[in-house]
Amino acid sequence: MSKLIIVVDNVQDWTSYYPSEDLITVQDYLARSGTYDASRTQVINLCRSYRYLSNGYYCSLLAEARDQRVIPSVRTINDLRNKSIYSLDIEDLNENLNKTLARESQENHQFTLKLFFGQTDFEPLEDLARQLFEQYPCPILVVEFKKTDVWLIESIKAGALNSLTDPEEDRFAEALNRFSRKIWRKPRSRKKYRYDLAILVNREETMPPSDAKAIATFMRVGRSLGMDVDLIGKKDFARLAEYDALFIRETTAIGNHTYRFAKKAESEDMVVIDDPESILKCTNKVYLADLLKANGVPTPKTVIISRDRRKDLDTLGEELGFPLVLKIPDGSFSRGIVKVNSQQELLDQADLLFKQSSLLLAQEFFYTEYDWRIGILNQRPIFACQYQMARGHWQIYAHQPSGKTISGDSRTLPVRDAPPAVIRAAVKAANLIGNGLYGVDVKQADSKVAVIEVNDNPNIDFGIEDAYLGEDLYRIILEEFIRRLERKRMGF
Repeated sequence: MSKLIIVVDNVQDWTSYYPSEDLITVQDYLARSGTYDASRTQVINLCRSYRYLSNGYYCSLLAEARDQRVIPSVRTINDLRNKSIYSLDIEDLNENLNKTLARESQENHQFTLKLFFGQTDFEPLEDLARQLFEQYPCPILVVEFKKTDVWLIESIKAGALNSLTDPEEDRFAEALNRFSRKIWRKPRSRKKYRYDLAILVNREETMPPSDAKAIATFMRVGRSLGMDVDLIGKKDFARLAEYDALFIRETTAIGNHTYRFAKKAESEDMVVIDDPESILKCTNKVYLADLLKANGVPTPKTVIISRDRRKDLDTLGEELGFPLVLKIPDGSFSRGIVKVNSQQELLDQADLLFKQSSLLLAQEFFYTEYDWRIGILNQRPIFACQYQMARGHWQIYAHQPSGKTISGDSRTLPVRDAPPAVIRAAVKAANLIGNGLYGVDVKQADSKVAVIEVNDNPNIDFGIEDAYLGEDLYRIILEEFIRRLERKRMGF
């Protein structure tokens, strides 16, 4: 069971709360060392100040040196000291904030909220409070909101326990109780499992990269290999550091929590797939197109079109021929991709897509009855799958006006039975990204081979990608996690 340590400057700061054997003064904490099981110790630093080189700062610094999990971390303390740092991180939150408060009748153009472990009693901003805590895990956050033309987060600061009013003390006690129950929620048996793996999933996602049966297989195979496997969601950001490794099985995007999870895992020196660099590279088709072309990877003829140079559309039909394909840079599952058959259709569709992105990709149309998907892990192919086009459609996925999505059939076969040219092109493309887990989409017609894209979060679905290897596919992927964890343990 996790050991909880609550650190305060003065025991008088705790007089409003129930006595706790977990309480310790910062002076006593700084004087101790090596007296706890570091890997199971959570430190809640409630010092009055976290300013640089204060006792509060040293408390978090030494907790990390002792390999204990501490809130706030030194990184959080430093980030909150510098508005130029956190202002970049909250751009998306500001956008959501304005949408939320636009629906509320706020008489004042400025107000302040105190968040206790990411919780607030102001219901409209509950989700934003949780996201701020995920970004800056700190027991007390004082957030100032200001409206000029729009609502913005004016500042974020760490709050002090001794400055709370009586009603705030009650809310803090409730939030601390809920947070500490999370810490104690799951005792772990180190005798049974060598490592703890978190799999990030979204149960509400309509087209996840792994279906429920595949996730269950990952969990079963992982435990047979000595890994304790947990499923986590976006609300579990604050407890990510409990684990040794993170496997993202949710559709990734730079602008959502999957990228924040990957960045957090990397900063905690965890093994993570997908790593943030792979997400960054693979989720933007403009970057991929340039990367593949510069390194001689065969691709369909591709032109990058800018919203500021619309005149380039005039010659696009002559350059690529009709029909041609237009894409937004971060589309997925055949979304944001359209086929155009004439100049007028090109202009109309470009107008629509330029509302989503300042750059578009135009590609020559290369029809095949199926696309190859080659799974690459640590720069080696592990599966080969043929995805048939949806019936009566030119893509694998056909999105209906009703909201229903139809997909084509699939056929998975041994890597050795796939055309060598397809495998070579896929491996070359994936190796330009990194050594993670990738799915490379390749088209082949006679002797012509063209890489369409590299996916950082490839599908591993039960009965499809695993149709040939079965549980061995899951074992190959999980054994790569173990290999990387063992190398970290040995200092490599």
